[in-house]
Amino acid sequence: MMLEVRGLRAFYGQNEAVHGIDFGLEEGGIITLLGANGAGKTTTLRALSGMVRATGDIRFDGVSIANRAAEDIVRLGIAHVPEGRGTFVRMSVEENLQLGAMTRRGRNQIARDIEEVYGNFPRLRERRRQQAGTLSGGEQQMLAVGRALMLRPRLMLLDEPSFGLAPLIVEELFEILRRLNRELGVGILLVEQNAELALDLAEHAYLLETGRIVMTGLARELRQDEAVRRSYLGY
Repeated sequence: MMLEVRGLRAFYGQNEAVHGIDFGLEEGGIITLLGANGAGKTTTLRALSGMVRATGDIRFDGVSIANRAAEDIVRLGIAHVPEGRGTFVRMSVEENLQLGAMTRRGRNQIARDIEEVYGNFPRLRERRRQQAGTLSGGEQQMLAVGRALMLRPRLMLLDEPSFGLAPLIVEELFEILRRLNRELGVGILLVEQNAELALDLAEHAYLLETGRIVMTGLARELRQDEAVRRSYLGY
């Protein structure tokens, strides 16, 4: 098991937002956390990234990463793509990508990896000299994913990657995520409001309500579950 989470509790100040959840992710697997706004999905990703106070056992490759600094977690190969994209708007596309490789050495390999990102996202190549703040929403989301890939991650934490994007862009982005998983073996932990998209991409799903996991199972089985269909898939 690449990622093992046991009894995770996460806090904003004194307020507990996640109440002792358990889940795991196999090497090269894809899982999704589903739930309404405020269910604790984003907080869970932040806890794994060292961005909020958390208790419980979080293991990556069998080694505890609980209470480690966010930079240390990044160096282990865990890349977090936050909601709202988080690009550096005054920097160019290429500068954003170079920033993604800050923890790495070896300029030639970094240059090759930038070319690989451009291969995955040809639109970014066309805009390589442009300020990130002038990109469309879809292009900024591609840049955020591309920048995370510059870490050479083994695990990507993706928070609402489809938010605010046109359906065609979403389709393109999710196809790229599927390919990265298939070809590079990058594990993906996906938080996504579009439950249909999430269940189509993931192998396993966890349903959160008010900071607790209330249902778990194979994604294809949850798609058939009447309660899930009614509440999250709209049919």
